[in-house]
Amino acid sequence: MIRAAVVGYGNIGRFAVEAVNAAPDIELAGIVRRKAGDKEMFDLPVVEDASSLGKIDVALLCVPTRNVEETAISYLAKGISTVDSFDVHSEIPALRRKLDGAAKAGNAAAVLSAGWDPGSDSVIRALLEACAPKGITYTNFGPGMSMGHTVAAKGKDGVAGALSMTIPTGTGVHRRMVYVQLKPGANLEEVTALIKADPYFSNDETHVIAVPDIDALMDMGHGVSMTRKGVSGKTDNQMFEFRMQINNPALTSQVMVSCARAVVRQKPGGYTMIELPPVDFLPGERESWVAKLV
Repeated sequence: MIRAAVVGYGNIGRFAVEAVNAAPDIELAGIVRRKAGDKEMFDLPVVEDASSLGKIDVALLCVPTRNVEETAISYLAKGISTVDSFDVHSEIPALRRKLDGAAKAGNAAAVLSAGWDPGSDSVIRALLEACAPKGITYTNFGPGMSMGHTVAAKGKDGVAGALSMTIPTGTGVHRRMVYVQLKPGANLEEVTALIKADPYFSNDETHVIAVPDIDALMDMGHGVSMTRKGVSGKTDNQMFEFRMQINNPALTSQVMVSCARAVVRQKPGGYTMIELPPVDFLPGERESWVAKLV
């Protein structure tokens, strides 16, 4: 059995606990939180320091993207492999280099950006590139809640609660509809400026709307529609489509748990999902999956 710790207990952490408990080959060692809080709500250890949990093979880092680097490096230094769902696409190569060095120094491994996009969708895009090396892939998200964007908006001064909805407008272009519940005395124009200046929003059409109660709007559903039109060999007009509608944190956490079994099978270093054999995401022996899926 792989012993895993869930680090953080927000939306992803809650679903990660469920996904670990459903896995046949992974044991949940405990939950790590900045404040252990009400331990009676869990039938397992809830601690502030992972060292209290004994031997851990992998830490599932269910923390905000902007805390991933620091958190991952601290666990890798202890020889504990990590899986995270870092989601800023443009910053992934730099983070990979940093975690690769930290993992090798700690004799551990890290799988970064292990959500559904980046993550499992990245694997699909890689397969589409292999099927049609020449061409264009469009990835259209939503309509649905973006967790990374929502966390970024909620962290702005004057915001009590937030929901960032991603609306696809076609050909990989998106509109961000950001609903905010303001703190008393907060100014909507100032909050809007802070949100639009954030790298999560600065490259997209973004609308910020004040609402009295953010909970009345909350829906964690999301989706993706991916299309590639390209050339196989010298044959034009090859068309591929991939589509899904999902609960955002539930799928993110499931992908992380699947990567937890993959990370312990790798040599020390940092990896994205496209660098790993897909069979390593699955429990059990390779031969049984070859017989079933090939």
